[in-house]
Formats: sequence, structure tokens, C-alpha cells
Amino acid sequence: MTNFNVTPNRRDTLSVKWTLYSKDILPMWIADADFPAPRAIRDALHRQVEHGVLGYEEPSRAFNEIVARRMNSLYGWKVNPDWIICTSGVNNGYYIAARALCSPRKGYAIQTPVYNHFHELGESNRIPKRIAPLAKLTQGNKLRYEVDYDALKKALKGAGMFLLCHPHNPVGKIFSRGELTQMARLCIEKDVTIVSDEIHAEILLGGAKFKPLASLSREIADKTITLIAASKACNVPGLAAAFAIIPNEELRKKFHAAALGMSCEISILGLTASRVAFSGKVDSWLAAMRRHLTSNRDLLVDYVTRYMPDVRATVPDATYLGWLDFTQTEIDGSPFEFFLSKAKVALSDGKKFGEESAGFARINFGTSRMLLKEGLDRMRRAMGGL
Repeated sequence: MTNFNVTPNRRDTLSVKWTLYSKDILPMWIADADFPAPRAIRDALHRQVEHGVLGYEEPSRAFNEIVARRMNSLYGWKVNPDWIICTSGVNNGYYIAARALCSPRKGYAIQTPVYNHFHELGESNRIPKRIAPLAKLTQGNKLRYEVDYDALKKALKGAGMFLLCHPHNPVGKIFSRGELTQMARLCIEKDVTIVSDEIHAEILLGGAKFKPLASLSREIADKTITLIAASKACNVPGLAAAFAIIPNEELRKKFHAAALGMSCEISILGLTASRVAFSGKVDSWLAAMRRHLTSNRDLLVDYVTRYMPDVRATVPDATYLGWLDFTQTEIDGSPFEFFLSKAKVALSDGKKFGEESAGFARINFGTSRMLLKEGLDRMRRAMGGL
């Protein structure tokens, strides 16, 4: 069994997380955990490499049946294997969807603060981005978010796509059945297709439960593209493989047509890792990782409450990402720049998740207890010097 408190040295690799900054900087930014992938996946990859031929591959129906059985075993969602289209990543998936559903006149809606690449989608494709801010609520130094339905309804006007992040990055929220149903109802009324990024769905913390949006009803499924991958849960994001589940045949054809001519080749190693992950062979590893991440989340929240009382923190239901609000502190300017300079800790800059989040930062606690504690200690000492 993996010891999640033992992290391999990644400084001597091409790791983006560990080599972007100088060696005196502790990286706690990009959504890339420091854990070795599950043994069953690594063993399968070794066998694949030892075979010697690493040619082009595409998922077979039998492969898609493994994915479909996973959806059924986890959520009771009956997925037809014919609904599944493989892509080179979840990001690639919603870029394809935008190509099929949006235009310079017909944009897409997002709920901020949200994953920075959701913002970049509009900029790189020259399609309008429509913002529906989540409603921020505070209690003491705890921070949580709820859906602002009026803002969402307004943002959906003139949109071809609602890009949903569920579980939500960076706030770690799992939307309730009621929230999902109400958001879907608004989209159906406005004839807006929902693209649900569910890449963090298996990184559940503290007994939290997850339900895919499209599993709620046939009507909702008919209006939804669900994007999934094993990459975050099994920590294989560099292997480039994801899956779009599209029950609506016409929508599926549009998606497939939009993908033609784009860079959508699938990594043979990514398919191997996905097959093992979705087969259930790593479920005990996943359970252990969730326990470790829940412990790390609790450490983060307790540490902030005890030693950084002016900082507000989310208590995420899922992901290994914490969202920190520094707007009530004496930090002048960007918290990202402050901690990078004064604490030698690299967080994710809050303003990349939405203009209203310039005083925020995202922290990655997908690491060992020791490194998480070291990062928090550095931040505490830096704030003590204000």
C-alpha cells in the first residue's frame, strides 16, 4: 500500500510543478499531486512498455464497457458504451464542445471563481465569456459558496454552452441534487447545452457523496456532455486520456464532427492507465488516498483557523485544493506574489480564477503531511512579519 507521506523527489524530472520555480520555492500550485500512481497502474504500464510496440490505439467497445460499468457501480448511472467518445484530455473535451456549440455571437457561461482554463477557453477561441459569480458566504473564517440562480439565468442569455465544474475547482464544492436540478432546468429553458467537467469526481473527502449531473434524469442527460478521466484521482495527468459521455445522438455527432481536424490523438499509456483505474483494481488505493487527503484538508482548515485567524478558508467536499481568502489581512497586493517572495511558497494566483478573486489564492494539499505543514509554517512566518 502506498505511503502518501513519502513523496518521490521530482526536482530531477521535467515536472512542471517542481521545476517552474527555483529550488528554494515550495510548489503548492498546479493540480498535480506528489503521490506515485497506484501499483496496479504502474505494473500495467510496465507490461505495455515491455511489449515494445507503442502504436496508435483507440478504445474498443469492450473498453467503453469498462467505463460504463464504472459509472453504474459508482452512481447507478446506466451508460450505453456507444455514448462514450475518447479525447486527449478533459480540457480538450470542452474545447471540442465549444467548437461545436459556440461562436463569436454565441458564447459560454461559467460560474466564478473557477478553474483558470475555463477563462482561457473564450480568449483562445474568440467566443464571448458570460460570468455568473457564485454567491460567497462566510461564517467566522469558514468560506463557502452557493449558486446565484439570478446571475446564472442572466449569463445563459445568448450562450450556447454552460461549462460546469463539478466538483468545483477551486472551491471544492459538490453541488447538491437540488442545485444541479435547478441549474439544469435553467439551461433546458434557455436551450443551452451543459458541459460538465467531472474530473475530480472520485477525490471525495470526509464521506462526501457525488452524483453526476447527467444521471439525474433522461431530460437532463439529453442536454449534457459529461467529461471524466482517471487522471486526477489516480495521479496520471501526464498520460493524456479522457472520456466524453454524450447520450444525445445528435449532440454526439456534433461533438465528433467538431473534433475532426483537432489534435485529439490518445496516449496508448493513458488508455492503459484508464482501463486499470476504471476496472476497480485500484479502489483500495483510492480509499487510502481519500483518507490521507481528508486528513490534510482538516490540517489545513485547522491550521488556518488557529494561526491565521484573518484568513478565510473553504472546507472542500472534494479535490485536493483549498481556496484561501486574504482580503481581511494586511497583505498589500497579490497574496500569490507576497507568499512567493516572502515565504518562498508558490500558490495559484486567485485572480486567474476570476477578476473578483484578486485577494485570494489556491493551495494544493495533495502532498505529504510534512510538506503541507512546511508550506503553512512558511506562510505563517511571512504573515507574522507584516
